[in-house]
Amino acid sequence: MAKALEHIRILDLSRVLAGPYCTMILGDLGAEIIKVEAPGGSDETRKWGPPFQNGVSAYYLCTNRNKKSITIDLKSEEGVKTIKQLVKDSDVIINNFRTGTMERFGLDYETLSKINPKLIYCSITGFGETGPYKDMPGYDFIIQAMSGLMSITGDEQTGPQKMGVAITDVLTGMYACIGIQAALLERSISQQGQKLDIALYDVAVSALVNVGSNYFMSGEIPSQLGNQHANIVPYQTFRTKDRQMVIAAGNDRQFEALCDIAGEPSLKDNPKFRTNPDRVAHRKELIPRLQQLFSQQPTAYWLEKCKQRSIPCGPIQNIAEVAADPQLAAREMFVQMSHPTAGEINMIGSPLKLSRTPVSYRHHPPNAGEHNQIIMD
Repeated sequence: MAKALEHIRILDLSRVLAGPYCTMILGDLGAEIIKVEAPGGSDETRKWGPPFQNGVSAYYLCTNRNKKSITIDLKSEEGVKTIKQLVKDSDVIINNFRTGTMERFGLDYETLSKINPKLIYCSITGFGETGPYKDMPGYDFIIQAMSGLMSITGDEQTGPQKMGVAITDVLTGMYACIGIQAALLERSISQQGQKLDIALYDVAVSALVNVGSNYFMSGEIPSQLGNQHANIVPYQTFRTKDRQMVIAAGNDRQFEALCDIAGEPSLKDNPKFRTNPDRVAHRKELIPRLQQLFSQQPTAYWLEKCKQRSIPCGPIQNIAEVAADPQLAAREMFVQMSHPTAGEINMIGSPLKLSRTPVSYRHHPPNAGEHNQIIMD
């Protein structure tokens, strides 16, 4: 079947997570991705572990399928010459070097756009290419701290907490992907390329969404609510008789149904809890009462009761339980590929489900320089 982006060629000079995640998405959609590293392989994630499988890092494998690999010394005249030659027939070039690095290589947008005026040039940095922080290195952990995300994650006991994955890298990769596709669409009309300046810091701040909006409206600095929601009650974890689960009563009807299945219908008639604004204002009184009720039965009991009344809920699953979830199997969210060094590898698949131009898994995550002869000869 045809692939949505099979006519697009992308030079990927990025490494670690944000850039490679972006190009993997584009590769899954059919684009030809040429991963460029220094001789020997300069993507740091190749050495991040354990775990390793036959010397191949699980971290590297997670974002590098559907790519070809070439190795080039960008500090050499020959290496720069090779990139400029490849740019002639490429649609996109993406990098996540620190601000000014591509200029020092002689591979800045102004130079490359003269070679290929239709080139889409995507730069991913920690803080962007303008402003007082532009020369600072940016790592996900630092960005989570500075953006306010850590200040609203965790609770009063834990203090500020980061997410369990490098979420600002992941979101930045997605934003870069959106921006690249938007630029490609616009190019089909203007016949001109353009530069994208994507910053992890900008992306992380955009992810504050409703919590950021709450601050701008109220002027109140948000507190750490742990697993509670800033604007909806009850919308959090509860301890049951055997484990924890999440209940997300997003409207008054769902709350009324929750009171019924919990065996306390009087709660829905209490003027302190009748509407969501009431419940937010009196959460410290409501939540302990609900917690006491939910602790009396196991999670399976509450899941079934909530399902019967269409109350959003779910168990808190560990990764092994996620991997065995029949829903994800039905959605083909886990795939297996053969790797020339690691052998058979299991991977998380793409969430994109396109009816006519579906994603495909064509190439294993490449070894460094695996396609030098094919591409550069």
